[in-house]
Amino acid sequence: MTLLEIEFENIIREYGGIITKICYSFAYDADEFKDLRQEVLYNIWKGLPHFQNKSKLSTWIYRVCLNSCITFQRKEKKFQKVSMDALLNLSDDFETPELEKYEVINAMIKKLGYEDRALILMWLDELSYEEISNLTGLNRNTVASRIKRIKEKLIKMKF
Repeated sequence: MTLLEIEFENIIREYGGIITKICYSFAYDADEFKDLRQEVLYNIWKGLPHFQNKSKLSTWIYRVCLNSCITFQRKEKKFQKVSMDALLNLSDDFETPELEKYEVINAMIKKLGYEDRALILMWLDELSYEEISNLTGLNRNTVASRIKRIKEKLIKMKF
């Protein structure tokens, strides 16, 4: 096994959860999820020899995942279905059982554009505004205000 193959396996082992979560958030169904995850893994494999350690490996993985998903989204022009625990904390006045809460959240997220989904996903993964700014190329203050607007939009959607 080559050093590159070992490094790739380590990446999948360490960041597989994040990769899966991001792909799931952009996939419309199970088949599309599999295709998208395969595309992301291929792009990580293809880009790994060019990774220059100018950022953290986790930041680079995140960027490859999001760029792959957004590119796929633009090509397919489909919308996603996602499940994210942290959205439950946007508003505590849900009067529904836990499973129903996830269905409500999925429906709300499905209405967002892919850029807003990417931003809220990064925020939910507890990336700092600086990290999100580095990943997206947006100004830090722009990231903060867009995330604030997205959260407000999600809260308003449930009414």
